[in-house]
Amino acid sequence: MTHPFSAPDADFGHTATHRHRSRRRGLRVAIAVTVVTAVAAGGAYAAGLGPFERDDDGPDPAATAQARAFLADWAGGRLDSAGSRTTNPARAQEVLSNFTSGLDISKPELTPARATKGDDGTVRVAFTAKMPVTGLGTWTYRSHLPVREQKNGAWKVDWSLSLVHPHLSDTAKFRLEREDTTEPEITDRNGMSLTGDAHPSLQPVLNQFAGGGSGPRGAIRLVDRVTGEVEGTETTFGKKDEQPSDEAVATTLDATWQAAADKALAEKADGKNASLVALRVDNGEVLAMANSPATGFNRAVSGTYAPGSTWKIVTSSALLLKNAVAPDDVVDCPKYLTVGKEFHNVETSEFPGATFRQDFMESCNTAFISLRGKLGDTELGDVAREYFGVGQEWHVGIPTYDGSVPEPKDETEKAASMIGQGRIQANPLIMASVTATAASGRFHQPTIVPGGKDTTSTKPLPSSVVTQLRTMMRATVTDGTAHALADLPGDIGAKTGTAEVSEDEPNNGWLVARRGNVAVACVVEQGVTGGGSAGPILHDLLSAVPDDPS
Repeated sequence: MTHPFSAPDADFGHTATHRHRSRRRGLRVAIAVTVVTAVAAGGAYAAGLGPFERDDDGPDPAATAQARAFLADWAGGRLDSAGSRTTNPARAQEVLSNFTSGLDISKPELTPARATKGDDGTVRVAFTAKMPVTGLGTWTYRSHLPVREQKNGAWKVDWSLSLVHPHLSDTAKFRLEREDTTEPEITDRNGMSLTGDAHPSLQPVLNQFAGGGSGPRGAIRLVDRVTGEVEGTETTFGKKDEQPSDEAVATTLDATWQAAADKALAEKADGKNASLVALRVDNGEVLAMANSPATGFNRAVSGTYAPGSTWKIVTSSALLLKNAVAPDDVVDCPKYLTVGKEFHNVETSEFPGATFRQDFMESCNTAFISLRGKLGDTELGDVAREYFGVGQEWHVGIPTYDGSVPEPKDETEKAASMIGQGRIQANPLIMASVTATAASGRFHQPTIVPGGKDTTSTKPLPSSVVTQLRTMMRATVTDGTAHALADLPGDIGAKTGTAEVSEDEPNNGWLVARRGNVAVACVVEQGVTGGGSAGPILHDLLSAVPDDPS
């Protein structure tokens, strides 16, 4: 049975009085936030530069600039501004709003093509529209904008319904229909059912697993405005030939850990974007992955962040592997160190005469940077890949980003890479795995489904290096920057991280920790410090689940 997503009067050309969302069995679906790639018009185009460079007979650059600005405003949700660029501002704003909301479109991606000039002087700018329909997929089509010069010399988009979509008119509108589908049951490691209602952060993940069954299906229909009769189908979503599956999908997740992770983020992230991953040290099985906000982009496994000082676990491993430093060696920690640019410690702290162990405990940037000459330019990346699996292709069971440690371009970037900055990128899944590897000495590819393939190839860390890492991480909890976890029972080891984003934004806060057979990693965007922002989250998580999973 199919039923409309919205009421018949949600016609995308007249104001909708109400909307009715159909109730679905199974999982609520969510999609990742779609990145908007629409370029606002600027001085370069007004000057005749770029792909719309004007020739003697070509379109006026001001016309193409206006068209591009209209598309950028539409894509960015600035519908009042988009309307003001047309010959009918109020009507344009109304229709664009009803079109996107009525069809449950999140953030359009609108890409202009080359402009052409008609015999009557009208400039025509073709564009490709990619419209993400929540929970179903992307509707892609082509249209064009007519731009005309007004009496005052200004250029305006000549408003009509057909520029939104060629088939939208005074007599025809669109309707989104969703089909009820039976999703497969998804269970945790103990056979307990996992649902998006009980575990909000899992909604994107559960939807990906549901694709193994019948999956969400739907269509966008072109209908008569008066009768509601279907005149055509613009696009369909999902595969009609798939049959619902009654077989449950088993995962490595643990419902108890997942619930605690969701709760910790909800209560301690302070409304900031944040995510965490918990996994088993002995085999890499993912116990929980959570995000705040709970729906949308799964930054826990697909995010790309500078890991900041949590990366000093890998840097320390590289130094200890070649006996370039020992924990009791004195490695001074000044306030500042200049390597092409000035590097400093958090709150410009300093620790004269500090040992390398103390540098690790207090997360001293300048001390680690001063040791950059002990490593070759590719050595940090080699250690990350060969011992920690970072940058290899992981088969986790869902799409993931598996890290990048590129060779530094110069000495300044090499200095930054020593402290997890520069072009090094990771996410909580990667850093939880790094923590597990440091604690056990062996990399285990993270996985969220039992029995997945593993094409990685790594070698174990020497036991002496593992012992040194575990000792320094434990000292970071008892006497260092991870003191937020010191009151918890168990032999907990940890490392904090503060990662710079830009000069105008607060730093991201990181914390990784290991307790028994569980490794966890958390990042809080604009959290300022790891101990202050991620610390309370992991403290709540580990407090709520005192026992390791079997």
